[in-house]
Amino acid sequence: MPEPTSRQPYKISFLTGAAIVVANMVGTGVFTSLGFQVLGIQSGFALLMLWAVGGLIALCGALCYGELAAAMPRSGGEYHYLSQIYHPALGFLSGWVSATVGFAAPTALAAMALGRYAAGVWPAVPPQLLSIGVVLALTVVHGMSSRVGSRLQVVVTAVKVGVLVLFIGAGLLSATPQSIAFLPQAPDWQQLLSPSFAVSLIYVSYAYSGWNAAVYLTGEVAEPQRNLPRILLAGTAVVLLLYVGLNFVFLYGTPVAALSGQLEVGYVAASHIFGPAVGRLMGAVIAVLLVSTISSMVFAGPRIIQVMGEDLPALRGLAVVSKNGVPVRALLLQTSLTLFFILTSTFEQVLLYAGFILSLFTFLTVLGLFVLRQRRPDLPRPYRAWGYPLTPLVFLGLSGWTLIFILRDKPTESLYGLATLAVGAVVYFVGRQLARR
Repeated sequence: MPEPTSRQPYKISFLTGAAIVVANMVGTGVFTSLGFQVLGIQSGFALLMLWAVGGLIALCGALCYGELAAAMPRSGGEYHYLSQIYHPALGFLSGWVSATVGFAAPTALAAMALGRYAAGVWPAVPPQLLSIGVVLALTVVHGMSSRVGSRLQVVVTAVKVGVLVLFIGAGLLSATPQSIAFLPQAPDWQQLLSPSFAVSLIYVSYAYSGWNAAVYLTGEVAEPQRNLPRILLAGTAVVLLLYVGLNFVFLYGTPVAALSGQLEVGYVAASHIFGPAVGRLMGAVIAVLLVSTISSMVFAGPRIIQVMGEDLPALRGLAVVSKNGVPVRALLLQTSLTLFFILTSTFEQVLLYAGFILSLFTFLTVLGLFVLRQRRPDLPRPYRAWGYPLTPLVFLGLSGWTLIFILRDKPTESLYGLATLAVGAVVYFVGRQLARR
């Protein structure tokens, strides 16, 4: 007698996968980073070009990851790719970073931003306690089953995209145009090569981080070799359009001086465009939308820790899954790290620290596309990166430029990132020694 359908392993559809990508990307960065960017750049053209260049980097990365995901269809993302392309030690360091920084830190950032936005609307609500409460609640939801978590993800992401499209349309109709110019002048082109532009690209790159989210769930995606490239490209393209449109409305309807240095730029912009009452409402809506970002990271991150546990005897306990197929121990570990970041760090410290270390491993992964084509030319590739070799070279050039400026201008956060790698290397080699014994 055939097994009931309800017991069949749940597979993530194209729609759910695209929702996970969009939810991972649209969140903390776009609602918080413009205030930092206008401190060094005053040109409307250059500010919008920041978001266009960031989107170009993400699209080129998605094209490259699509080929890697189709050629090596297994959950784990960079951990799996770097282990196969370079060496298991580098793969472990990537997984270590994903486990300790890649999802826990952005989850903490989204939760901290949610608390700050909510405090602007409801001053009596303690921001930190709200951040912690939301993380714990979503951990419980995703710990129940993948099916429940996936359905929640699609619903909240659809609401998020709808609200942002509504905000962009209403803002264009209602805003009082500011004096900022969006058509390029001669000095604007020079700003594109300035140190301020490169440093601001750090914040934009973080806002786009998450374009590769679906590759961490490859083993749970229906027809991964067909669907994963489509998921990555569709999700990234949607976010690119949303980001450019949203930041145009922020700048078009809000004085630059009012945005400068502000974390809650969505709240500030809505207050100037629609008035204080609607501004408070928008702040509340953004706080709710950030729940989608937190949810997607709580859903995807533990799968990397699970795959590492499957491969390394010293971490075998983290590979255990519940009867519903959820890696509960890995989920609890990620939640613990998220709470640690919320309780011990400031928003900007976590953002710069996470941005540097995550960019480093996406750089190495895209570089691995060239290595894999050299070493494994006969490997089946159901999907090949469009525009190769130009698209990976564009990604590597722009990402490498950003990394150099982070090292030069933000040495403290960069050193924290390198220290995280050093700790991961110690864990890897100690684990290998214990396994041999």
